[in-house]
Amino acid sequence: MPLTKTVFAMRLWPFTLVFVLSALNLFGQNFIFPIAENWTVLKEGQPLIFNLDVTESEKPRYSIDGINGYQISLDTLGHFSWTPSFDLVDRLEKQKEITLIFQAEWKNGHRIRKPISFMILHQNRPPAIDDLPTFYVKQSTQNQYQISDDYVTDPDGDPIVYKPSVSQLPEGLQFSSQGLIAWTPSRNQFNSLKNNPLNIEFTIQDQPEKAETKGRIKIAQTQLDLPPDLLILPGDSVFTIKEDERLNFKIYASDPNGDENINTFGFVSSDSRISKTSLKESTSAQGEFTWSPGYNFVEEAEKVKVIDITFFVLDKSTNRVERRVKAKVVDAENLDEKDKLLFQKYKNSLIAAKALIDRLDENHELLSKTLKQAKKGKKNRAILNASLGATTGLSPVILSNDPNSYKAVSAIGGTAVLTLGTLEATEVIGKSKNEILDKLKTNVEIRNQLQLEGDNFARKYALKSARRDKSFDPDRDKLLPIINSQKLEIIELSAGQPAYLKYDSKEIKKTFADFSEE
Repeated sequence: MPLTKTVFAMRLWPFTLVFVLSALNLFGQNFIFPIAENWTVLKEGQPLIFNLDVTESEKPRYSIDGINGYQISLDTLGHFSWTPSFDLVDRLEKQKEITLIFQAEWKNGHRIRKPISFMILHQNRPPAIDDLPTFYVKQSTQNQYQISDDYVTDPDGDPIVYKPSVSQLPEGLQFSSQGLIAWTPSRNQFNSLKNNPLNIEFTIQDQPEKAETKGRIKIAQTQLDLPPDLLILPGDSVFTIKEDERLNFKIYASDPNGDENINTFGFVSSDSRISKTSLKESTSAQGEFTWSPGYNFVEEAEKVKVIDITFFVLDKSTNRVERRVKAKVVDAENLDEKDKLLFQKYKNSLIAAKALIDRLDENHELLSKTLKQAKKGKKNRAILNASLGATTGLSPVILSNDPNSYKAVSAIGGTAVLTLGTLEATEVIGKSKNEILDKLKTNVEIRNQLQLEGDNFARKYALKSARRDKSFDPDRDKLLPIINSQKLEIIELSAGQPAYLKYDSKEIKKTFADFSEE
């Protein structure tokens, strides 16, 4: 009989903790699991059944954590049952570890827990095959029969190949590894089918495990007016496309009584905007469906529009077979229109920049001429005037004091006046030379800044993919303060003057060499 904690706490208080732990180790409760080797290693589909127990005589209440929808059963009495499902482990994953926590709880509140890890191994299953429809053939006609995925499947999703029993194949019959049977029976072969239909056996093998399943197909002579068949490739029933994408199907119609028994095949749609011309007939028994919704197919408020397309085939006896396809069309941004709009913004910005550059060049030339005239006017107006004043008369002048050498010349007596007059440029054209120089400097500053920003803009957004970037509009806006600069008033060039909007691409390239027409 196990001792209680209370008794030991009263008798040996200093040793109570150590003694109680030892007692738990000596008399503690433990789980009793199966003792078989590798009992925790299971295959998919392999059942595991056992009764969970503990070393304690008093039975607890059992529970388990971590089952996570694995269809594990453990009742309160410890009856455990589990058969791992075949879809638990992926065929490429091969194995999967699952940890379960077993718990036992007694009435006094004491409980124990024990984690157990199970290794689940993938179990390959052979392909499955249903009864195949009879292959009805006609004489001297190329008969084809494709074994459909509707009848042959692999539970694990493995690729499969077909292997016919060569000894059973009649002469001329071809049986491909993809399950396509082709045969053009001769007259004798066709007549023998009337009383003795052929049963051909074949093997379906999955890859790479090579698990096999036997199959059989019956080949008989066409005697009844059988309904036609319709094959659509790809074989999905639901397709999701964007407005700018294309929906494309290959349509193959066949009739057990021969292709000549097919009267017509076509389609009907839940949306009348799908034109009948979307289906192009290659022959009387096959065609191709091609359709692109276009950017205006889905209303902006809808986001997604679902339509049904029903393909049908009719034989001459009006037997009808239908195959339905559902198409989900998702609203898409019209990149063509967006690119056109962005290009127009790109081009117009550079046109406006070029127009101002041309005006600045014209203004620079005008200011230069004005400055040249100012300098020339000042030079020509510097005048030297010399004039005689009052003249008193003529008298001889003695040039030597030597009485023996007498020399005399005539001299004019009176006053002479010399004047130097200067006429400044301001007086000629009414403007200061310094003022013209300031305008020239402002003109050059605006032009250089506009040329630099325009070159960078033309180069950075030469490709339409670059113009889709969110930085396009902010960079475009950087040109506007230059084009509308307040300094234009200083040089008497109005920012509101209309731009030249008829520049072609070649003219824009002369100013901005990196401009692109993409």
